[in-house]
Amino acid sequence: MSRRQIQVTPDLLLRAYAAGVFPMAEGRRSERLYWLDPALRGVLPLDAGFHLPRRLKRTALSGRFEITADRDFIGALRGCAEPAPGRTDTWINDEIERLFTDLYLCGAAHSIEVSQEGRLVGGLYGVALGGAFFGESMFSRVTDASKVALVHLVARLRLCGFVLLDTQFLTEHLARFGAVEIPKAEYKRRLAEALEVPAQWRAAIPPEAIAGEIGRMRAPAQD
Repeated sequence: MSRRQIQVTPDLLLRAYAAGVFPMAEGRRSERLYWLDPALRGVLPLDAGFHLPRRLKRTALSGRFEITADRDFIGALRGCAEPAPGRTDTWINDEIERLFTDLYLCGAAHSIEVSQEGRLVGGLYGVALGGAFFGESMFSRVTDASKVALVHLVARLRLCGFVLLDTQFLTEHLARFGAVEIPKAEYKRRLAEALEVPAQWRAAIPPEAIAGEIGRMRAPAQD
């Protein structure tokens, strides 16, 4: 007897995130999703533990890029799915695109877009639940674009009352900003607490408020 495949819906996806589980595909052309619940989880502090190098702070505040939120979610999602130097394939398949587009339409998924001269050059997307934000992926077509998107995300999350930024895995890139790995049990404890926090994502935040929050971010000691 064949095994019937469970239909993944936006509601099921949100319940999975609330339980600490997230989906990935093996590749862009893969037709299957896999559910991950890693033994170690990457998290990026939203308090003083977030480190912003001085040079990047200057770039983020320079006006070199136009930063928006939820203005071009599909563009940010597809930017994350495209090949990049050192990455010929991604885990974002058609099913992931469909599910996260549905989450965006129902107000649970969000994006940060970075544009330059009217062209989308970087960004990221993720899911918001309670006081937790689950960062899914980011991309960059020019130097510093994805880093600036991350800085603006952290500023926005802080202003909106979020307490947990889940990065899923720890990378060398994220470690420079203060990201760490924590055991599964500790992550799920923090997640349960964060889900009770009544944070509210806001796409429209005055630029001066974002700039002020970025200005308060600390540089790493070795910077």
